[in-house]
Amino acid sequence: MSIIACPQCGTKNRVDERAGAAQPVCGKCGAKLPAAGASDGHPTTVTDANFEQFIAAPHPVLVDFWATWCPPCRAIAPVLEQLSAEAGGRYAIGKLDVDQNQQTAAKFQIEGIPTLLIFKSGQLVDRLVGAHPKQAIAQRLQAQL
Repeated sequence: MSIIACPQCGTKNRVDERAGAAQPVCGKCGAKLPAAGASDGHPTTVTDANFEQFIAAPHPVLVDFWATWCPPCRAIAPVLEQLSAEAGGRYAIGKLDVDQNQQTAAKFQIEGIPTLLIFKSGQLVDRLVGAHPKQAIAQRLQAQL
């Protein structure tokens, strides 16, 4: 069973992965839910509003705290795209723009960007500050599997 937040209303829904091809829908509003662990190969956009639901996943979750004006943030973006495409449901990757989501950035005392936070079952387990090579990020994620 996975818990998936509805993209429309934010309600948490239990979804059984064994349901196969059946399209899961929100129990409250009826909106279609994304497949469990699916990120369509791209990092998920994370905001102050959906942050808690995103990190509550039972698998490791990496959140990239970034900004559009930050050259090192733009430099590691392709690395995060690759890692997201390779995730295969083992972990999830999200991106949170610190300029548009200052509440969450302040909560985790983000003072330099890019900052990569890794969560497991909603708990912060690792922090990387600055641009790191793909292998270093992958090793940190692998350590949480």
